[in-house]
Amino acid sequence: MDKISLVVPCFNEQDNIFPFYEAVLNVFQEISAATFELVFVDDGSSDETFSRIAELNNKDERVRCISFSRNFGKEAALFAGIRSVTGDCTVVLDADLQHPPELIKKMYSLWKDGYQVVEGIKESRGKESKIHGIFTRIFYRMISHAVKIDMANSSDYKLLDKAVTTELAKLSERNTFFRALSFWVGFKKTSVYYEVADRVSGRSKWSTKSLMKYAIKNMVCFSYTPLHIISVVGFIFVLIALGIGIDALCSFIRNSSASGFPTIVFLMLIGFGGCLISLGIIGIYIAQIYDEVKKRPQYIIGKRIG
Repeated sequence: MDKISLVVPCFNEQDNIFPFYEAVLNVFQEISAATFELVFVDDGSSDETFSRIAELNNKDERVRCISFSRNFGKEAALFAGIRSVTGDCTVVLDADLQHPPELIKKMYSLWKDGYQVVEGIKESRGKESKIHGIFTRIFYRMISHAVKIDMANSSDYKLLDKAVTTELAKLSERNTFFRALSFWVGFKKTSVYYEVADRVSGRSKWSTKSLMKYAIKNMVCFSYTPLHIISVVGFIFVLIALGIGIDALCSFIRNSSASGFPTIVFLMLIGFGGCLISLGIIGIYIAQIYDEVKKRPQYIIGKRIG
């Protein structure tokens, strides 16, 4: 009998733990050819998330939990779960039921057909504010262009074969981008589509500010595009400087005074601004290198259940 591991990152999801567990039980009543293990990763929750998972473990030994010593972020939670699974394949999904567990049946069927990565693709983004939606679309366009992968409707909801999770678990980098790395490792892929459901309880942890930080971090850790942009901007300023130089030389030959002091000031300010932005981008890359060189762990496990 096949064993399906479910990796479920959690941060302050106390009201969603029991409904999620019941939804998983209902799904696996219809999958007679497979059993499951449920690996919750508590990302330093400050509510009763861990105690409710422990309550589930007391009545169902298939429920396990890894609890971080503090909040390390979703990426760390995902990789902690991936490194802990024991199943023949692994499904990564959220505890808030916005990733419908019913889709696992279709994912499992495609895996039995030989696909090693089954990608969950959003047909819609569910309910979100217009401003947040605009920033989300900008983020995905930026990140898709930077990493050369179409991530417009991609999600963390995936089924991964054991061969895939084994390779992902080997990665030693501290700053990871699971959604892109699951593409990067290769293997045979296919997609399934789903509608994003409403959260059972609580509010989304993704604000516009956190989404912007997430975009910058992941572009830097997975792409050299920002550094290439610096080179392009520098080349543009060289062309502008060349044009101004030619204009000044022509004015000198014609014995006419070179005017345009405000223009020069404007160009200087733009140039200084470009230099500062460029230094900032380089600084972010250096900071990422500094993080990796220190070799601190991606996460620290405080408690385990199961």
